[in-house]
Parts: sequence; C-alpha cells; structure tokens
Amino acid sequence: MAMSKEHKEALKQGRAESRAIKAYLGALARRRPGRPVTESALKTRLDKVSEKLSAEEDALKKIDLIQTRIDLEEQLKSLSDSANIDELEAGFKKHAPSYSERKGITYTAWREAGVPAAVLKSAGIPETRRR
Repeated sequence: MAMSKEHKEALKQGRAESRAIKAYLGALARRRPGRPVTESALKTRLDKVSEKLSAEEDALKKIDLIQTRIDLEEQLKSLSDSANIDELEAGFKKHAPSYSERKGITYTAWREAGVPAAVLKSAGIPETRRR
C-alpha cells in the first residue's frame, strides 16, 4: 500500500523537527556552565601559553604547556563549530511548538533539558507545572 501525500509530508515534517531539536539540544549540551568563553579570551590564553612554551626548559612543565596548548586549540575549534547557536536556536523556536504538541513534551521537560526560559517563551511554549 502506497503512502499518501499527506503521510509523506507528515514524515518529512517530523524529520525536520527532530533534526532541528536534536541539533539545538546538542549545542546546549556542549556549552559549559558559567560565563561563556570568548574567542578572543581563548586566543589570548593561547598566545601566553605559546610564549611560555618557547621559553620553558623544564621537560615536565613543557609537556604540560603543550597539552594546555592542544586543549586551547580544541576549545577554539569547538567554539567556532558551535558559533551557529543563533541559527540552531531559530530552528528550535520554529519547530518546538509542533514537536512539543505532537510528542507531549512540556515546558518543564524542556527546562530540565537545559533550554533557557527566554527561548521557550519566544517559541511560544507555555509554562507548565510539574506533574
């Protein structure tokens, strides 16, 4: 039995919603709590570590500095990879209301998953009480 055009469209919509929600939640999960780390702060730290590394003679301190440099470079790469959080947030806001309705996901569940209250409000997801 062939699927109707409506069924195919519903599947397509569901996949688009799932991708957008998953991408946004993944980006939120990769963020560290506390004050956000900026690219310029990371570059400044990287410059200082590189400067210390070139002058360091102690082998153990040198290996620590090398690892710190590698960690900072990875953070910089990660920061640029997640720089599109605004785009991901827009996708979340677009799809979250219908996804929430279809899946029965409450405001409280979204909050516990780490979605900021302002994003949920902007998406039009009403506050709910815990069950």
